[in-house]
Amino acid sequence: MTEELGLLDDAFARFLEREIAPDYEDWVEAGRVTREAWKKTGAGGFLCAGMPEEYGAAGGSFAHEAVIIRRLGVAGFDHFGIALHSAIAVPYILHYGSDEQRKRWLPGLASGDLVAAIAMTEPGTGSDLQAIRTTAVRDGNHYRISGAKTFITNGQLANLIIVVAKTDPSAGSKGTSLFVVETDKVEGFRRGRNLDKLGFKGNDTSELFFDDVRVPADALIGDEEGRGFYQLMEQLPQERLVVAVQAMAAIERGLALTLDYVKERQAFGKRILDFQNTQFKLAELKTEATIGQVFVNECIARHVAGELDSTTASMAKYWTTDLQSKVMDQCLQFFGGYGYMNEYPISRLYADARVQRIYAGTNEIMKVLIARSL
Repeated sequence: MTEELGLLDDAFARFLEREIAPDYEDWVEAGRVTREAWKKTGAGGFLCAGMPEEYGAAGGSFAHEAVIIRRLGVAGFDHFGIALHSAIAVPYILHYGSDEQRKRWLPGLASGDLVAAIAMTEPGTGSDLQAIRTTAVRDGNHYRISGAKTFITNGQLANLIIVVAKTDPSAGSKGTSLFVVETDKVEGFRRGRNLDKLGFKGNDTSELFFDDVRVPADALIGDEEGRGFYQLMEQLPQERLVVAVQAMAAIERGLALTLDYVKERQAFGKRILDFQNTQFKLAELKTEATIGQVFVNECIARHVAGELDSTTASMAKYWTTDLQSKVMDQCLQFFGGYGYMNEYPISRLYADARVQRIYAGTNEIMKVLIARSL
């Protein structure tokens, strides 16, 4: 943490307390954050923090995004899908879009007027991106996109969606392309259900349907068809690092809440913390959390320097999310019956942790990728 990053952290913490906290639980209950909250966050300079200033952003690096992602988790506002918007979806336009595309879309993404999502997963495909069935067929100076997507984060509010589609279904991974769909400007686009999930209730997750959606030819990201799979593979390490940052932030909050509880709660005439079992268990968890944070910090530094490889990102994603589930399970146990009640934050942290081992590529897929490097 440099002085600059520390100032960002302090400013964002104050913003969250002032602008997000008063309505946050209502948003969680409703299953989505409001569009007004997105615009406030953009106006505060907290969206797309790693994007150049020329597009109306803060001009930082991934380190700035990591500070924002961590603060969301530590403060307990991690149902707000900023990480997906700023650090996962937007980079596809920033890195692979034309100058015209960047000028057209990035300022609105930085301001919050545009909310981003990326539509990869389909009802019949998860981690196997080569098996997607959504198609984009060239029709003169347009493409026609047809298919269905599911489990799409920010799906109910997003008005700029990056769609993964096949432009040549016979070419395997080489037939995959990415398209930008501005939902307010097309016909044939439909949103399905805001899916009822185990955790992350406040982060809208949706089914999306593309019924012969006609988009202009310049909605294609990149200067030629068939580059989508390579673009995805190049950006997935950052996505997996984002998940690792989220995992460590949740672990930090879960341990802090548990320490506060065991210092106050008494059983058999003494504090829960005074039992040797409590001390040993928490000592183990704190040690593992410290190891995880040091590793993630190293990954962030390597990524900012352009040196983070896919194998290391996969290690960070799988190990930290496994640890997250372990920590939340043990922390909930210290709360006893109260930990099982939704009024206690540890209950939400426990439920939220489970998906971390699934999305951005399951942890089993992470191990396959790591094994290839052996």
